[in-house]
Amino acid sequence: MDEKPRVTVYTDGACEPNPGPGGWAALLRHGRHARELSGGEPATTNNRMELTAALQALRALTEPCQVDFYTDSEYLRRGITEWLPEWRRRGWRRKGGALANQELWQALELAMQPHDIEWHWVRSHAGNRDNQYVDRLARSAMRKL
Repeated sequence: MDEKPRVTVYTDGACEPNPGPGGWAALLRHGRHARELSGGEPATTNNRMELTAALQALRALTEPCQVDFYTDSEYLRRGITEWLPEWRRRGWRRKGGALANQELWQALELAMQPHDIEWHWVRSHAGNRDNQYVDRLARSAMRKL
């Protein structure tokens, strides 16, 4: 049986002010190959940009992969690894009511299905080269709006 390709993904989102114009970015690495993705929205939130970056990164994978996924967003990492099963069980609602960014969470859950993903949190602006790089890409995309 063939093993799935291993891909490393770094993502980030930016928004200033929050809410306001925002940007997102992703860096995908497979062996010596790297691919950058970025984009933005004129009226959004930082959390939406974090989710969008993750969604676009996973959608860019053309086959099922083993993914080492790095984010500096606790909202994204904890949403996927801790909160999502409960939201699904509750009909995509939180204990306190409506779930923010529901359509992005649902799209992200669907985009994750073919992949084996290990989620990693990295401290923002703490010297991780690839994390800092996607931060710059996301801010650049935001400034282009």
